[in-house]
Amino acid sequence: MKFGLFGGPRSDDETGAAYRAGYNAYFDLVVEAEALGYYSAFLVEHHFSGMRQVSSSLNVLGHLAALTSTIRLGTAVVVLPWHNPILVAEQAATLDILSNGRFDFGVGRGYRNVEFEGFCIPIEEATERFEEAMQVIRAAFAADGRFSHHGKRWHYDNAVIEPKPLQQPHPPLWHAAGRPESLKYTAEQGYNLFLDQFQTVDVILERLAIYQQAIADCGREYDPLGVAVARALHITRNDEECEAAIVERMKMLDAMNQYGRSRDGTQKSSMVSDDNLRIASEESALMGTPDDIIARLLRMREAGVEYVLLTNATEEGLRTFSEEIMPAVA
Repeated sequence: MKFGLFGGPRSDDETGAAYRAGYNAYFDLVVEAEALGYYSAFLVEHHFSGMRQVSSSLNVLGHLAALTSTIRLGTAVVVLPWHNPILVAEQAATLDILSNGRFDFGVGRGYRNVEFEGFCIPIEEATERFEEAMQVIRAAFAADGRFSHHGKRWHYDNAVIEPKPLQQPHPPLWHAAGRPESLKYTAEQGYNLFLDQFQTVDVILERLAIYQQAIADCGREYDPLGVAVARALHITRNDEECEAAIVERMKMLDAMNQYGRSRDGTQKSSMVSDDNLRIASEESALMGTPDDIIARLLRMREAGVEYVLLTNATEEGLRTFSEEIMPAVA
């Protein structure tokens, strides 16, 4: 199995100094992860939450590209409905060059109502805006020179992206999905798959099976490194520590669930947890002693999961994981 990081820097308050400290701490974490043999680091993109999450993932990854040399760097995800697709293609290609071909390009349509409202874009337009943006980005990467595009939202004549990416025809494309139709779409369009950190292992394995079948229906062979499952990491040594971790995670999942629902509660994203927050907290994370976590990983590996992205990880947690857990499953 291979392991990476998922998430990004956070700050203690809204001051520039706090943000700088939070970013530096995250840079140190990724550098340490590379030294410990972790495979990748994926950054999220979020806006308007007030939780001080990463809003400019490509900029942050550009800095990390200069600090590292082997760990793969990815977006999880760039939410395309909010961006000019030509600019995104150029920024992604630039990052691929700066990282010497270590960039993984995760893209998505977004799911938080507050973010679409903040950008004055109806969330009902997310899918059509995403799909047209990807048409532009794929055409830009594939073009031998200049190209044109005339769609509903975007019009380009005689356009060319500069630079071209180092990885050809483009960096690996990743997409997050949860519903059956989205999982099938992800396979049919040739995306690698993110499976989220909120669902129980049972749900994750159900979704993986749908994607695996869709890959087979497309006539392609399943690549275990083409599916990354995000899991929160909570290494505990006794029942008291485990209970405290469960309580803390329940608070986090409750907050995340609110972002994944419409304001009237009638619509719910697939990127939310089970409504039973205790079950979700216990079953959606790598939680417990190293032996407990090894057992959870082996169960997922038996179903075809060989790539796990760790959230909520500290430097101490990464070291313990690499020393006491990785050897048992690697």
